Amino acid sequence: MNYVSVGDLALTFQNRTQNVQVKSDLARLAQELASGQKSDLSTTTSGDFSPIVGLERSLLANTAFSTSIAEAGMYATAMQISLEMVQTNSSELGPSLLTASSSENQMLIQVTTVDAKEKFEAVISAFNTQVAGRYAFSGASTDTVALADADTILSALQSAIASETTAVGVEAAIDTWFDSPGGGYETLGYTGSNNALAPFRLSDSDSVRVDLTAADDSIRSVLKGFAMAALIGQGALLGSDNERTALTRTAGERLLGADSTLAVIRGAVGSGEARIENAAARNIAEKSTLEIARNELTAVDPFRAATELEALKTQLETLYTLTVRLSRLTLSEFLR
Repeated sequence: MNYVSVGDLALTFQNRTQNVQVKSDLARLAQELASGQKSDLSTTTSGDFSPIVGLERSLLANTAFSTSIAEAGMYATAMQISLEMVQTNSSELGPSLLTASSSENQMLIQVTTVDAKEKFEAVISAFNTQVAGRYAFSGASTDTVALADADTILSALQSAIASETTAVGVEAAIDTWFDSPGGGYETLGYTGSNNALAPFRLSDSDSVRVDLTAADDSIRSVLKGFAMAALIGQGALLGSDNERTALTRTAGERLLGADSTLAVIRGAVGSGEARIENAAARNIAEKSTLEIARNELTAVDPFRAATELEALKTQLETLYTLTVRLSRLTLSEFLR
């Protein structure tokens, strides 16, 4: 029988080479099990890393859109909460003013309009709400409050109506102060920017605008009713009961109209909220899909890796056992 013998030195080197290979495979599998990622991606991708690069780029974009969506959601939610608070005050004060004017009781009118001053302050505070340190209703100037404080606005309005002696005259003066281009409201009342806040990106092809500002005509109309009622409480037309009653009625009617206006505004903001929520859901689904696709290329099958690891462990133990036995082999033992 012909056979090829292996010398002792060659056998030693062969065992050592196998030992190193098994240990290397063990280290690789241990690392893959710990990290969950394949250590040799070139074999998986046949040297073409473009699919993995594309998936990583898409995941980074997805993360960026997630941040933008979350920020847009915070803005829309903050606006909705503020508008809800303003509408609550409007729906409470409007009927109270109409009731007081219908009674023609000057004491009731005074009590109701004094309360209007506090509600006006609360409304100003609502429009000066902040989202993560940024003012929501200030347009592009998110570092500036949207409105001057209530006392500043009411003081300017008192000067504007000082010469008026009728309810119609006071109403016209208030309208002029709020509505005139470059007038009191634009130069003193509204302190934000005339430029709208930039749209929030929801995806590569979609964006949403959450750009309602306190300079909007609908917001001005709301503020007029509150300011008018507050001015009555501060003494507007004092001494002329009929005109004072008429102005109270007008303020109540303005606030009832503002309630409808606020409902429309809140509906528009709500539509934006719905789009943001849908975009968030899509973004989460897209992220899940991208991660699954990436894992198919880069992730390790833990069951298979554990099985291979156990097999290598057995192989290494067998190699050590053979090495020990070979090291004890002597001529006397061979001849037995």
